[in-house]
Amino acid sequence: MVYPVIHPVILAGGAGTRLWPASRKSHPKQFARLIDGDTLFQRAVTRASGPGFAAPIVMTGEEYRFVALQQMADIGHSAADLVVEPMGRNTAAAILTAALLRKDDPEALLLVLPSDHLIPDQAGFAALIEPAARVAQTGALVTFGITPDHPASGFGYMKVEGGNAEALMISEFVEKPDADRAADMLATGKWLWNSGMFLFRVDAVLGAFRAHAPDLLDPAKAALALGAQDLGFHRLDADAFGRCRDVSFDHAVMEHLDSCAALELDCGWSDLGSWQAMKETAPQDQTANGLIGNALAIDCQDSLLKSDNPDTKLVGLGLKNIVAVATDDGILVADMDHSPQVGQVVETLRAEGAPQADGFRRCHRPWGYYETLALAPRFQVKRIMVAPGAKLSLQSHVHRAEHWVVVSGSARVTVDEDIRLMSENESIYVPLGAVHRLENPGKLPLHLIEVQTGCYLGEDDIQRYEDIYDRVAPSQQIA
Repeated sequence: MVYPVIHPVILAGGAGTRLWPASRKSHPKQFARLIDGDTLFQRAVTRASGPGFAAPIVMTGEEYRFVALQQMADIGHSAADLVVEPMGRNTAAAILTAALLRKDDPEALLLVLPSDHLIPDQAGFAALIEPAARVAQTGALVTFGITPDHPASGFGYMKVEGGNAEALMISEFVEKPDADRAADMLATGKWLWNSGMFLFRVDAVLGAFRAHAPDLLDPAKAALALGAQDLGFHRLDADAFGRCRDVSFDHAVMEHLDSCAALELDCGWSDLGSWQAMKETAPQDQTANGLIGNALAIDCQDSLLKSDNPDTKLVGLGLKNIVAVATDDGILVADMDHSPQVGQVVETLRAEGAPQADGFRRCHRPWGYYETLALAPRFQVKRIMVAPGAKLSLQSHVHRAEHWVVVSGSARVTVDEDIRLMSENESIYVPLGAVHRLENPGKLPLHLIEVQTGCYLGEDDIQRYEDIYDRVAPSQQIA
């Protein structure tokens, strides 16, 4: 049977706090380089590309839109519908919005993929798409189940009740059972882990929303209708989208179906939802230690050591069942059994006002990135990278002056009426209150050092006059 072109829906709006300090709200795990090679987001896009696939629909948040765009470009994917969610409303609203985007093609197939899962066996995943598509063409909502190999309490479960040669039938969903119940469920052999991946026809999923979550339809339709195209993104209307109930697709729809179809997926799937899960996917030494980055284990057992900084050597000595993760500005040391509770660490740091709770020293921007090298009262030193062809906004500051030194690349600098080209080892002073702009006219990245001086050095001390990235909301008043 020939099935229609499949439209991938990549869910890429999660904040990713469970892998702190390597994943944080400002740059969550789907976009972070947790493992060698492409990011999880890039792998998800690649997984659903090629013959038989349309350009993806990427559902992401305001703060991640340019990161998603750049990471797609880095792997050669320039065509996509990038939909900007003004706030998080969980997976039901995101999936419904994607389905409404394709409502004029009711028989089209949507393949929903979380962007933060790891699937090492891409061929095994691809082999399931054709049988899943055949089942979905009948009007069934298809999900993918994982055979559990231990009684995990952090996953959702689906109960298998018969089926046919192509698909199993799921009759019940249980969300994150406690350890004892998970063990009992595992012993029956009738339960699968819920992977959060789905395949269905547009008309079938819209019909399921009308039957089981009709309250989401009007605000989602309004969010699309009142939204606007913006620099290649489709920005949803904030007021309308904010009226969508914050609920998962499983709770809103799947759990209310009399039955749904499932295919069993055996491809090394992991949701990387904890450091324990990361340890299980990392390269192992002879004593079952996972080592990632600049790390060394001596007389250690069943531990995970990860250092993201090439200048920081993380050494474990005599450790057992420990996770130790080091970044430039945060270190986590925990018993492996407590790794699923890392989210509590983030909440505690937020309560303390610690900047490490949500942000990194390196802050990604649509034009590149900056990172703080030194910060003290009345001065701050930053390293700035501006991508080829990119430019910062035309702006001024009320409380600080800046001094720029070009380290590599070329820069076009505007300071009031003065416009000049600068190259390596040249510098310029930007007085307090001066209207200025930094651009990279070259074909190589521009790197420079910025020294700020003044009584207030916050990122909200900015007045914009022009910005090619259309960052106009008060919450976006950053360089």
